[in-house]
Amino acid sequence: MKKFLFDCGTRDALASSGLLFLRVATGLMMLVGHGLPKLKNFDAVLEKGFHVPGIWPLSAMSQPVSLGATIAAELGAAALLVLGLATRPAAFVLGFAMVVAAFEVHAHDPFFLGGGGGAKEPAVLYLVACLTLVITGAGRWSADAGLYKEKKRRFF
Repeated sequence: MKKFLFDCGTRDALASSGLLFLRVATGLMMLVGHGLPKLKNFDAVLEKGFHVPGIWPLSAMSQPVSLGATIAAELGAAALLVLGLATRPAAFVLGFAMVVAAFEVHAHDPFFLGGGGGAKEPAVLYLVACLTLVITGAGRWSADAGLYKEKKRRFF
């Protein structure tokens, strides 16, 4: 279980630099641009009506619980991505939130931005970054790399 949660993936310096940039940029944009505004305006967001996913068992949640879960993903998982701690599970949680955002919340919106309204494109872009981190791990410069030391040296 520790390997699944904390394996940092590649330890190549150049690849790790790219993963560091991807993690920090994705995490900070999600945290500052989406998570914090929802947390600060919790009541106002609820008054407008927050989406409850139609996927069972998530459909049993109330609007405040759904908003709280979304904030937890957009703040908590994004902060873990920035730190590089439990990167794969955090990226999975944030990616799942982006699947709900793209294909449930924005189901009837166009795919690309440009019309001035909502679109699937931003959520899908976050989803692509999250899937990349689920596949690759956090890289050498992460808290995961410090927590999980391999006994054998990798050749990839």
